Amino acid sequence: MVDIAVLVPHEEGVAALADVPGVTAVRYDPSGEMPPEAATAQVLVPPFLANAEAVALASQVPGLKLVQLLTAGAENWVGRLPDGVALSDCRGAHGGATAEWIVAAMLAVYRELPRFVRRQDEARWDQRQTGELAGKKVLIVGAGDVAENTVRRLAPFGVETTLVGRRARDGVHGIDEVLDLLPHHDACVVIVPLTEDTRGLVDAAFLAAMPDGALLVNAARGPVADTDALTAELDSGRLLAAVDVTDPEPLPADHPLWKSPGLLLTPHVGGSVPAAMRRAYGIAVEQIAAFARGEKPSNLVENGY
Repeated sequence: MVDIAVLVPHEEGVAALADVPGVTAVRYDPSGEMPPEAATAQVLVPPFLANAEAVALASQVPGLKLVQLLTAGAENWVGRLPDGVALSDCRGAHGGATAEWIVAAMLAVYRELPRFVRRQDEARWDQRQTGELAGKKVLIVGAGDVAENTVRRLAPFGVETTLVGRRARDGVHGIDEVLDLLPHHDACVVIVPLTEDTRGLVDAAFLAAMPDGALLVNAARGPVADTDALTAELDSGRLLAAVDVTDPEPLPADHPLWKSPGLLLTPHVGGSVPAAMRRAYGIAVEQIAAFARGEKPSNLVENGY
């Protein structure tokens, strides 16, 4: 039996797949010509954080059956692959790192660390009382892997968490309840995938439902939040925000959001840690191995079978 050729963009991928039965990993250059093995390859692994333009890689693999992502976000790929091609994400790889960013961002905002860094640059001693994370009530919109990791990391701070998912179930409220829940929480963490249902979820009405002084944390995708509505709330001084994603992204240098008060902004680095590739390929190997055995990968987003 001939092994299934899997196209990977990193040497880490070649090494990770080396011992998977029925699989031969082939390195390719995403910005160059595909190797000869692309003519018969059945699996394509796009680069980490690949943008929408990377979808064109699929057209260079005529026998493609599965696209295995290295990220949990699949919005650039959903609905854009040829018929008969399945799509699997990397859910479970980056939840811990993203949750760590969420906690770090909340601590930074409440303890006013950005303010103190600016004062340090000015060699200015600015002793003052700050807020704290301890005892806060936090609404988490999204109830998957990142949410579970976030709940565990917030627990030692004495934080009370409430989960919101697409539908209500044991321990999770439905998204239809979110506007009623927002007024009763000090902060809202948004960690949903970008879909047609979640695009613009954090709109003017959503933000208006948050109490004065509340903190919005967006670790999802930029278009989940209405940038103009968020900018207006921040400029009014009514809300605080910490965002790792923006719309547009990258954020243009002249965009007004850069100067909004009460905002901590980082450039989509929540999952960008040294172990990111190792963890991503750990999940990818499981999915590709299942495919090679003739099984459906557990992380299927679109079933092209």
